[in-house]
Amino acid sequence: MSEAQAVRLSYEDGARAVELAREAVESFVLHGQREQPGSMREAFYQRTGAFVRLESTRGRGRLRGCAGAYKTGDQLGHAIVEAAIKAASGDSAGSEVGSKELDNLRVSVCVVCTTVLTDDPLADIELGSHGAAIDRGENHGWLFPTLPVKHGWSAEEYLDRVARKAGLPPKVWQHDDAMVTLFEGQVFRERDDGASVEELSL
Repeated sequence: MSEAQAVRLSYEDGARAVELAREAVESFVLHGQREQPGSMREAFYQRTGAFVRLESTRGRGRLRGCAGAYKTGDQLGHAIVEAAIKAASGDSAGSEVGSKELDNLRVSVCVVCTTVLTDDPLADIELGSHGAAIDRGENHGWLFPTLPVKHGWSAEEYLDRVARKAGLPPKVWQHDDAMVTLFEGQVFRERDDGASVEELSL
């Protein structure tokens, strides 16, 4: 295994990350513009990956978009903006987020803290702590660290689903030509009342 350096955000930084993601979504949806991070908090200058997840607060909480990258050369503030815009676009969940949906969206941000390149993912993965990404040739896919616990998936099922997200067959994560990266992250999410942000325990 090989590990990258650790990044850790305070609650205040995490709350601002969610706020920045929402601002980016609203700017894109309402005006077709790319929100600039502006004067960033110190933590946002670190170079690490980030994911933004958009869920409807109506009904069963349908996924409206999810995008990001576990590694990037961008500063965190820019990575959050980029992920938020991609999550709101039609390329993410099949249809672009509309202006009438904005009041019924829950925004979550996962900031990547550490990444581990593993040659034995089934042994190394810690469900509830690790997200996973699989790369093979031109195919790439990843899933949030919170999902296996939320849905009751086993480690094997989770890795198979990451493979499917990448457009690859199940068990491809066992092959030598597939690169599996495990990442730990901090997840910050808008509460149901929309008045505050919570950090999820992983």
